[in-house]
Amino acid sequence: MSFNRVAITGIGVLSPIGNTVVETLSALDNARHGFTLGQWFADYPNDTDGKYKQEYVVANVKEFDSEKYFTKKDLRRADRITQYSVYASMEAIADSGADFKDIDPFRAGVIIGSGIGGLRTTEEQILAYHQKSPDRVSVFTIPMMIGNLTAGTVAIRTGFKGVSYTPVTACASSAHAVGEAFRNIKHGYLDVCIAGGTESAGIGFAYAAFNNMHAMSRSTDPDRASIPFDKERNGFVLAEGAATLILENYDHAVARGAKIYAEIIGYGATTDAYHETAPLPDGSGGAAAMRLAVEEGTQLSGIKTTDVNYINAHGTSTPANDKAETLAIKSAFGEYAANIAVSSTKSYSGHMLGAAGAFETAVTALQIKNGLIYPTIGYKVPDPDCDLDYVTDGIRKTQITAALSNSLGFGGHNACLCLKQV
Repeated sequence: MSFNRVAITGIGVLSPIGNTVVETLSALDNARHGFTLGQWFADYPNDTDGKYKQEYVVANVKEFDSEKYFTKKDLRRADRITQYSVYASMEAIADSGADFKDIDPFRAGVIIGSGIGGLRTTEEQILAYHQKSPDRVSVFTIPMMIGNLTAGTVAIRTGFKGVSYTPVTACASSAHAVGEAFRNIKHGYLDVCIAGGTESAGIGFAYAAFNNMHAMSRSTDPDRASIPFDKERNGFVLAEGAATLILENYDHAVARGAKIYAEIIGYGATTDAYHETAPLPDGSGGAAAMRLAVEEGTQLSGIKTTDVNYINAHGTSTPANDKAETLAIKSAFGEYAANIAVSSTKSYSGHMLGAAGAFETAVTALQIKNGLIYPTIGYKVPDPDCDLDYVTDGIRKTQITAALSNSLGFGGHNACLCLKQV
């Protein structure tokens, strides 16, 4: 039985380190993170004694032009996650160099994940209900707060009429979106798919929720806040943004002379079935996802386990995740794990939650295309529990024969994507 090959032919990004691929590459090339100091609870109305005016590290999208793809009328009915998603999707289509009008619209899909959905709208409208009146709740509340309207709106904008939905698997949402898009093209249900994720949860309510469960870094030093695999790591930096990939039938991409960043050849998805927020301590769930992704890559393109020479880790900078992910990599690859370069994009961007997986897959594809590996920046203090090669010595110029991008979400959701050079 033959399967379709799947190429990445377009990338659109919006993150704390850049609003375009060019800006993102500039930040990565110059080891420049997107962290600044800000007040988590600036929107809290009852801070009469200044208790919540402390500044901590934040990772926000900067200088975003919402009117590039939206009219002022449109903006009144689109939560920021939808604004972000449309922006990244249209940028990705432009980057692909095609409008795909030659493809049956029912064979063109949109799969865009979001871990939380329109949280800003949800908070605003609940406050309107309680503080004003039921009559003051916006007529646009439901379509603005439900996460699937990101995929729905992008489909409306593009005319893509194939399968369209929104995976909701916390931090693995957009990795699952890319993986499911890959499978739809591989098995012949789609010829092209817009796949990615979006998130905008940078409000005091979300900071309080994550902070009270001791998940977030309380660092006041932007250079030492998101420090994956460092012994002094103490939590993630909450970030926002979106990332979109254009996945395309490889033969169609070649026929039109498309620029191909990388080829997706494998996808592994598993569940820890262990805890609401903590990963399996031995990393066995993540290890299984990596093995499945590599096995599919072997079946589709003949790669060997030893062809995997780079992993873009989930690397959240939390004590539990980084230790468990290290064990997962060792379990998946055995002694060979010591030969694999491992780095975390979150050392630049922070944790973009439901958008993280797609953003990190995009960065992985860029590294494959450009023949280099970006380091884990901010790393200083080695941890005996995290003893792999985390690329702490600067950019490495090397051929990436095959790479993995890991995403591990609350609820025990694990997703791994396997990419290779073309």
